[in-house]
Amino acid sequence: METNKAQVLERINKLGLVAVIRGPSAELTLKMVEALVAGGVYGIEITYSTPNAPQVVRTLAEKLGDRILLGMGTLKDPAQAREAKEAGANYLVSPHCDDELAKAMTSSGLAVMIGALTPSEIVRAHRLGSDVVKLFPGSFTGPSYLKALREPFPEIAIMPTGGVDAQNIADWFAAGAYAVGAGGNLCPKSWALEGRFTDITARAKEFVKAVEQARQAE
Repeated sequence: METNKAQVLERINKLGLVAVIRGPSAELTLKMVEALVAGGVYGIEITYSTPNAPQVVRTLAEKLGDRILLGMGTLKDPAQAREAKEAGANYLVSPHCDDELAKAMTSSGLAVMIGALTPSEIVRAHRLGSDVVKLFPGSFTGPSYLKALREPFPEIAIMPTGGVDAQNIADWFAAGAYAVGAGGNLCPKSWALEGRFTDITARAKEFVKAVEQARQAE
Protein backbone atom coordinates (compact mmCIF):
# COMPACT_ATOMS: atom_id res chain seq x y z
CA MET A 1 0.00 0.00 0.00
CA GLU A 2 1.08 3.56 -0.64
CA THR A 3 2.42 5.24 2.49
CA ASN A 4 4.37 8.20 1.16
CA LYS A 5 2.08 11.24 1.05
CA ALA A 6 3.72 12.74 -2.03
CA GLN A 7 3.33 9.44 -3.88
CA VAL A 8 -0.33 9.20 -2.86
CA LEU A 9 -1.04 12.71 -4.13
CA GLU A 10 0.80 12.00 -7.37
CA ARG A 11 -1.22 8.84 -7.87
CA ILE A 12 -4.53 10.62 -7.20
CA ASN A 13 -3.59 13.16 -9.82
CA LYS A 14 -2.47 10.48 -12.27
CA LEU A 15 -5.60 8.36 -11.81
CA GLY A 16 -7.74 11.48 -12.05
CA LEU A 17 -10.79 9.72 -10.60
CA VAL A 18 -11.84 8.79 -7.07
CA ALA A 19 -14.96 6.70 -6.50
CA VAL A 20 -16.79 8.02 -3.44
CA ILE A 21 -18.63 5.03 -2.05
CA ARG A 22 -21.56 5.22 0.33
CA GLY A 23 -22.31 1.52 0.57
CA PRO A 24 -25.57 0.09 1.92
CA SER A 25 -23.74 -2.65 3.84
CA ALA A 26 -20.21 -3.88 4.40
CA GLU A 27 -20.72 -6.91 2.17
CA LEU A 28 -22.26 -4.97 -0.70
CA THR A 29 -19.60 -2.26 -0.42
CA LEU A 30 -16.87 -4.84 -0.98
CA LYS A 31 -18.72 -6.06 -4.06
CA MET A 32 -19.09 -2.46 -5.30
CA VAL A 33 -15.34 -1.95 -5.03
CA GLU A 34 -14.62 -5.22 -6.84
CA ALA A 35 -16.97 -4.13 -9.64
CA LEU A 36 -15.29 -0.73 -9.89
CA VAL A 37 -11.80 -2.24 -9.98
CA ALA A 38 -12.95 -4.62 -12.72
CA GLY A 39 -13.87 -1.51 -14.70
CA GLY A 40 -10.50 0.15 -14.15
CA VAL A 41 -11.32 2.49 -11.26
CA TYR A 42 -8.54 2.26 -8.68
CA GLY A 43 -9.07 5.41 -6.61
CA ILE A 44 -11.43 4.26 -3.85
CA GLU A 45 -12.86 6.38 -1.03
CA ILE A 46 -14.96 4.56 1.57
CA THR A 47 -17.15 7.06 3.39
CA TYR A 48 -17.93 6.93 7.09
CA SER A 49 -21.61 6.78 6.12
CA THR A 50 -20.92 3.20 5.02
CA PRO A 51 -21.80 0.61 7.72
CA ASN A 52 -18.68 -0.71 9.49
CA ALA A 53 -16.53 1.56 7.30
CA PRO A 54 -13.20 1.01 9.14
CA GLN A 55 -13.55 -2.77 8.86
CA VAL A 56 -14.43 -2.46 5.18
CA VAL A 57 -11.19 -0.50 4.67
CA ARG A 58 -9.18 -3.12 6.57
CA THR A 59 -10.61 -5.86 4.40
CA LEU A 60 -9.94 -3.96 1.19
CA ALA A 61 -6.39 -3.15 2.27
CA GLU A 62 -5.75 -6.85 2.88
CA LYS A 63 -7.44 -8.07 -0.30
CA LEU A 64 -6.39 -5.46 -2.85
CA GLY A 65 -3.36 -3.76 -1.30
CA ASP A 66 -1.37 -1.75 -3.83
CA ARG A 67 -3.84 -2.44 -6.60
CA ILE A 68 -6.08 0.37 -5.34
CA LEU A 69 -5.48 3.76 -3.74
CA LEU A 70 -7.64 3.53 -0.65
CA GLY A 71 -8.96 6.41 1.43
CA MET A 72 -11.69 7.24 3.90
CA GLY A 73 -14.15 10.09 3.51
CA THR A 74 -16.96 11.96 5.23
CA LEU A 75 -14.74 12.46 8.27
CA LYS A 76 -16.60 14.68 10.74
CA ASP A 77 -15.03 13.70 14.07
CA PRO A 78 -11.30 14.31 14.78
CA ALA A 79 -11.01 10.80 16.28
CA GLN A 80 -11.86 9.35 12.88
CA ALA A 81 -8.54 10.54 11.45
CA ARG A 82 -6.52 8.15 13.62
CA GLU A 83 -9.08 5.37 13.20
CA ALA A 84 -8.96 5.70 9.42
CA LYS A 85 -5.18 5.59 9.36
CA GLU A 86 -5.10 2.52 11.59
CA ALA A 87 -7.63 0.84 9.32
CA GLY A 88 -5.29 1.29 6.34
CA ALA A 89 -6.45 4.46 4.61
CA ASN A 90 -3.89 6.26 2.43
CA TYR A 91 -5.75 9.57 2.40
CA LEU A 92 -8.47 11.35 4.36
CA VAL A 93 -11.40 13.41 3.06
CA SER A 94 -13.86 15.63 4.89
CA PRO A 95 -17.03 17.24 3.50
CA HIS A 96 -16.43 20.50 5.34
CA CYS A 97 -13.78 22.80 6.76
CA ASP A 98 -13.30 22.65 10.55
CA ASP A 99 -10.17 23.71 12.44
CA GLU A 100 -10.10 20.86 14.97
CA LEU A 101 -10.86 18.22 12.36
CA ALA A 102 -8.26 19.66 9.98
CA LYS A 103 -5.62 19.50 12.70
CA ALA A 104 -6.37 15.84 13.36
CA MET A 105 -6.34 15.02 9.66
CA THR A 106 -3.05 16.77 8.91
CA SER A 107 -1.44 15.34 12.07
CA SER A 108 -2.04 11.85 10.67
CA GLY A 109 0.70 12.36 8.12
CA LEU A 110 -1.62 11.11 5.37
CA ALA A 111 -2.71 13.02 2.29
CA VAL A 112 -5.60 15.31 3.21
CA MET A 113 -8.55 16.66 1.25
CA ILE A 114 -10.73 19.11 3.17
CA GLY A 115 -14.15 20.07 1.84
CA ALA A 116 -14.93 23.68 0.95
CA LEU A 117 -17.21 25.64 -1.35
CA THR A 118 -16.66 29.40 -1.25
CA PRO A 119 -13.40 31.17 -2.10
CA SER A 120 -12.88 32.02 1.58
CA GLU A 121 -13.45 28.41 2.66
CA ILE A 122 -11.14 27.11 -0.05
CA VAL A 123 -8.30 29.42 1.03
CA ARG A 124 -8.91 28.53 4.68
CA ALA A 125 -8.81 24.81 3.94
CA HIS A 126 -5.56 25.28 2.03
CA ARG A 127 -4.01 27.25 4.91
CA LEU A 128 -5.13 24.57 7.39
CA GLY A 129 -3.00 22.08 5.47
CA SER A 130 -5.32 20.54 2.92
CA ASP A 131 -3.11 19.03 0.20
CA VAL A 132 -6.01 19.06 -2.25
CA VAL A 133 -9.17 21.03 -1.52
CA LYS A 134 -12.37 19.09 -2.15
CA LEU A 135 -14.84 21.36 -3.95
CA PHE A 136 -18.15 20.22 -2.51
CA PRO A 137 -20.85 19.99 -3.59
CA GLY A 138 -19.69 20.22 -7.19
CA SER A 139 -23.27 19.79 -8.34
CA PHE A 140 -24.07 23.18 -6.85
CA THR A 141 -21.39 24.99 -8.83
CA GLY A 142 -20.28 23.35 -12.07
CA PRO A 143 -17.05 23.53 -14.09
CA SER A 144 -17.40 27.26 -14.79
CA TYR A 145 -17.14 27.95 -11.06
CA LEU A 146 -13.94 25.90 -10.79
CA LYS A 147 -12.48 27.77 -13.76
CA ALA A 148 -13.24 31.08 -12.06
CA LEU A 149 -11.56 29.87 -8.85
CA ARG A 150 -8.43 28.71 -10.63
CA GLU A 151 -7.69 32.22 -11.90
CA PRO A 152 -7.00 33.83 -8.49
CA PHE A 153 -5.89 30.58 -6.81
CA PRO A 154 -3.77 28.64 -9.31
CA GLU A 155 -1.56 27.33 -6.49
CA ILE A 156 -4.42 25.43 -4.83
CA ALA A 157 -5.13 21.92 -6.11
CA ILE A 158 -8.91 21.41 -6.28
CA MET A 159 -10.91 18.20 -6.69
CA PRO A 160 -14.63 18.66 -7.41
CA THR A 161 -16.91 16.03 -5.92
CA GLY A 162 -20.61 15.74 -6.58
CA GLY A 163 -22.27 16.38 -9.91
CA VAL A 164 -19.46 14.66 -11.82
CA ASP A 165 -20.55 12.32 -14.61
CA ALA A 166 -19.02 10.80 -17.73
CA GLN A 167 -20.50 13.58 -19.86
CA ASN A 168 -18.99 16.53 -17.96
CA ILE A 169 -15.64 15.08 -16.85
CA ALA A 170 -13.90 16.76 -19.79
CA ASP A 171 -15.34 20.12 -18.72
CA TRP A 172 -14.08 19.67 -15.15
CA PHE A 173 -10.54 18.89 -16.30
CA ALA A 174 -10.61 21.72 -18.82
CA ALA A 175 -11.52 23.99 -15.90
CA GLY A 176 -8.43 22.89 -13.98
CA ALA A 177 -9.47 19.96 -11.78
CA TYR A 178 -6.62 18.12 -10.03
CA ALA A 179 -8.82 15.03 -10.11
CA VAL A 180 -12.56 14.40 -9.77
CA GLY A 181 -14.60 12.55 -7.19
CA ALA A 182 -17.72 10.70 -8.30
CA GLY A 183 -20.33 9.05 -6.12
CA GLY A 184 -23.86 8.16 -7.10
CA ASN A 185 -23.33 8.79 -10.80
CA LEU A 186 -20.50 6.25 -10.84
CA CYS A 187 -21.59 3.62 -8.33
CA PRO A 188 -25.25 4.04 -7.33
CA LYS A 189 -26.19 2.49 -4.00
CA SER A 190 -29.43 1.29 -5.60
CA TRP A 191 -27.49 -0.76 -8.14
CA ALA A 192 -25.65 -2.55 -5.35
CA LEU A 193 -28.94 -3.32 -3.63
CA GLU A 194 -30.29 -4.68 -6.92
CA GLY A 195 -27.16 -6.75 -7.55
CA ARG A 196 -26.29 -4.80 -10.70
CA PHE A 197 -22.54 -5.12 -10.32
CA THR A 198 -21.91 -5.72 -14.03
CA ASP A 199 -23.61 -2.37 -14.65
CA ILE A 200 -21.26 -0.73 -12.12
CA THR A 201 -18.30 -2.22 -13.99
CA ALA A 202 -19.65 -0.92 -17.30
CA ARG A 203 -20.21 2.54 -15.81
CA ALA A 204 -16.70 2.48 -14.37
CA LYS A 205 -15.28 1.83 -17.84
CA GLU A 206 -17.23 4.81 -19.19
CA PHE A 207 -15.77 7.09 -16.51
CA VAL A 208 -12.22 5.83 -17.01
CA LYS A 209 -12.48 6.36 -20.76
CA ALA A 210 -13.85 9.87 -20.20
CA VAL A 211 -10.95 10.73 -17.90
CA GLU A 212 -8.40 9.41 -20.40
CA GLN A 213 -9.95 11.42 -23.23
CA ALA A 214 -10.13 14.55 -21.08
CA ARG A 215 -6.47 14.22 -20.16
CA GLN A 216 -5.44 13.77 -23.78
CA ALA A 217 -7.24 17.00 -24.64
CA GLU A 218 -5.37 19.03 -22.00
